[in-house]
Amino acid sequence: MTALRIGVLTCSDTRSAGKAEDTSGKAIISVCEERGWIIAAYHVVPDDADAIACAIIEMCDVDEVDVLLSTGGTGLGPRDVCPETTLANATREVPGIAEAIRAESMRVTSRAMLSRGVAAQRGRTLMVNLPGSEKAVRESLSTVIDQLEHAVEMMAGGGHG
Repeated sequence: MTALRIGVLTCSDTRSAGKAEDTSGKAIISVCEERGWIIAAYHVVPDDADAIACAIIEMCDVDEVDVLLSTGGTGLGPRDVCPETTLANATREVPGIAEAIRAESMRVTSRAMLSRGVAAQRGRTLMVNLPGSEKAVRESLSTVIDQLEHAVEMMAGGGHG
């Protein structure tokens, strides 16, 4: 398989305003580049449904990323709207990915049960919501990263081989 084209979306009021460094988005980039994957798009947006939706549509439909990995906006805060916005812009849900991330994260912290992250498909793009901290991003990615290439092959019509 050719290198995956990855979109990275950081959803954070403070990071989009330049008040904090985007360590979680940069962690995603680092992990993906270590795999030899291409970072085709990278956006940092506020915790705002319209801004998140615009970034999702651009990365999936214009940049045609294979996988969109978002970070942040998955908690219980009043401005945490990434999961809802992801699903509103999806063609179908892929619940096993989010279930696996939460199950594995529960081994590290019981607070993982508070994450509302989802995974879904938009056309031929797999979208996966990851937590907002660098540590949790790395842990979550390690849980699912080995399945991403196969998922992309399946979305393109490949078999289960």
